[in-house]
Amino acid sequence: MIHKRIRPFNTKKTYPEQKLDNDLAQAVVARGTMVFVRGQVSQDLDTRENVAVGDPEGQARMAMQNVKTLLEESGSDLSHICRITIYLTDIRFREAVYVEMGKWLKGVHYCSTGLVVTALARPEWLVEIEVTAVIPD
Repeated sequence: MIHKRIRPFNTKKTYPEQKLDNDLAQAVVARGTMVFVRGQVSQDLDTRENVAVGDPEGQARMAMQNVKTLLEESGSDLSHICRITIYLTDIRFREAVYVEMGKWLKGVHYCSTGLVVTALARPEWLVEIEVTAVIPD
């Protein structure tokens, strides 16, 4: 197989209130050299429980923990991140979120884009972090 799917799931179970039926993965390893990590939020990867509701810093912490876990499951780690896209539902969350991310990514020197959006997939989510990384030789 050219691509490896990490933690595949169907949206029927994740978003039952939205009546969706899409097959997704938390991350995709492309040709064994790159990892594309789905936007991570403050939802526990194993239980799907939302954590840090109302707390953008706590949500960033959980999202970064998810990113770390998924990269490690893919054969990579935080030091191999090349690109990050950060979605915030309020510009006032920027400082708290970026400070928290900085704790996880000191010395990585990645490229990033930050966006302020009207909403994320669930109203309790304030922060979403999407990552592209490489897998070291």
